[in-house]
Amino acid sequence: MTEEVLVTIKGMQMMPEDQDEVEIVTSGKYLKKGNKHYITYEEVVEGMEGTIQNLIKLDENGMEVTKKGLTNVHMVFEKDKKNMTCYETPFGNLLVGISATNIDVTNGEENMDIEVRYVLDVNYEHMADCTLNMSIKSKNNGEFHLN
Repeated sequence: MTEEVLVTIKGMQMMPEDQDEVEIVTSGKYLKKGNKHYITYEEVVEGMEGTIQNLIKLDENGMEVTKKGLTNVHMVFEKDKKNMTCYETPFGNLLVGISATNIDVTNGEENMDIEVRYVLDVNYEHMADCTLNMSIKSKNNGEFHLN
């Protein structure tokens, strides 16, 4: 995979009375060092000044997502293990629990697909069952263009 990549992230939160879906498509950078994959990208939040710098670290044990900027958090996704973290937002801090039930990675020469299923708790209360789908594709494969 090339250093310059196209990052597509689709997140789905299924709550008892509602379903919420978010999609981000942006350019990013990819690096493989040893057995670890690193993906970085910048996120713009509509209606707010500033950005969020994102780092995704992926290896055989799971995935870590670090966000810095408008929001600050270090989330750890490990199958069958609950991880707690403080999620700092412009509106206040939340205590977040993440229990990954499945992490599936398909790695090709020019792309990587990641699916994470997890249970999200906020302040020790079940918030939602979530699915996170990420597609990382080499930018030079001729199929994708960001304008």
